[in-house]
Amino acid sequence: MQNIIIFDTTLRDGEQVPGCQLNTTEKIQIAKALEEIGVDVIEAGFPVSSPGDFNSVMEVSKAVSEPIICALTRGVKNDIDVAAESLKYAKRKRIHTGIGTSDFHIRYKFNSNREEILERAIAATKYAKSLVEDVEFYCEDAGRTDNAYLARVVEAVIKAGATVVNIPDTTGYCLPEQFGEKIAYLKNNVQNIDKAILAVHCHNDLGLATANTMAAIQNGALQVETTINGIGERAGNTAMEEIVMICKSHPYLGYSTRIKTPKIYALSRTVSNLMNMPIQHNKAIVGRNAFAHSSGIHQDGVLKNKDSYEIIDPKDVGIEENSILLTARSGRAALKHRLSILGINVEGERLDSIYENFLKLADKKREISDDDILMLAGVQHAKNPKIKLNYLKVTSGKEVVPEAEIGITMSGKEYEAKASGNGPVDAAIKALKQILKKKMVLQEFVIQSINRGSDDIGKVHMQLLYEDKIYYGFGANTDIVVASLEAYIDAINKFKS
Repeated sequence: MQNIIIFDTTLRDGEQVPGCQLNTTEKIQIAKALEEIGVDVIEAGFPVSSPGDFNSVMEVSKAVSEPIICALTRGVKNDIDVAAESLKYAKRKRIHTGIGTSDFHIRYKFNSNREEILERAIAATKYAKSLVEDVEFYCEDAGRTDNAYLARVVEAVIKAGATVVNIPDTTGYCLPEQFGEKIAYLKNNVQNIDKAILAVHCHNDLGLATANTMAAIQNGALQVETTINGIGERAGNTAMEEIVMICKSHPYLGYSTRIKTPKIYALSRTVSNLMNMPIQHNKAIVGRNAFAHSSGIHQDGVLKNKDSYEIIDPKDVGIEENSILLTARSGRAALKHRLSILGINVEGERLDSIYENFLKLADKKREISDDDILMLAGVQHAKNPKIKLNYLKVTSGKEVVPEAEIGITMSGKEYEAKASGNGPVDAAIKALKQILKKKMVLQEFVIQSINRGSDDIGKVHMQLLYEDKIYYGFGANTDIVVASLEAYIDAINKFKS
């Protein structure tokens, strides 16, 4: 198996998304998670861009030891000096320098010509090489660069000391066949190509980043530059999880990575939360619906044999199990499966009767809850919950530490608790945990508006992990804090123990 080097630029290119900037502490948290998952190279920032970025690269260099720490520069002496200084604590360091090589960049960005750009590329590489041993050179907009000229630049910078040469499809313009041919051309026409690693950095402007990256791998690229969840400038970058799982799902291709795939889902959620960037529900590998089945035909197939419609075991990416979502398109098999999970075994005419009523309800409701299913089966469990919220009092505001006081009834007894938190919802949940003393993890917290206006009802969906099982809770209220706590309690009331 040929090992593909995973170069992660979540902390640099990924952070260029407007409104998703990270502080140094958050960058260190992500960097440590990247190290733990097995990333080979971490591009920690663009040090000359700001004092904050410089400090982040320096602190990330201190915090992690296994991956190579990379700092981006333009092909400018001062940029390279600043990058070298920011990397002084890195155990394994790399300077990533370069310049635009397409005629668009040469003419309009630099007001220059090919020969002058070639000289600047060589000079930047030599200078970076005088400061660090590991130098990566990027040919910006290589996707739109003439192949013959690109080969000249690549050969020259390798001769000048580049250990890695990066071929970016900066604008996401190339088609997979074109990009693969470009990499093959370099492999066949650059005499010293064996003295450097060929890398690619693809953008997703036309939705082709992953396809282009795979085409590059199949034509000789050994390093791929990616981000978690595919975040990045404009439409984003190649998603790390997609490349890793493509390689794993197609072993006959002969490619592998060092990524510990069961850690993918947790890292995806960490990045999403810290960057305040929700993951689209249908995102490949890590989206909420990636392993969810709502079509009756699909549900029946998955229940008989999950390989019918799943090419990846959810556990391989850190998701406990697939989801069978009950909708108007679900069949009897899915309904029977959900009933059995709830401890109700039905067959024959009774199942037919429940299913008939289920379809009528499903036509009226967007989501069918466990309580709905129990009601259809004639079980009044939902009306007699183990835990019931009696009252909630919250104090919060500007320059005020949020506090929550709650009262609940549990198994016929009343309990009260008070706690502070990072916000009113956090405080309310902490107060509840004081009473319950159960170890549970909040995995997902989604708020939706049901109708419009300042008096609208907020609907909250929560996903809890308890004793290695996932439970869902729902709450709706004009007070979003109340809705949140009710959703949390709703999930707890479904615990098996």
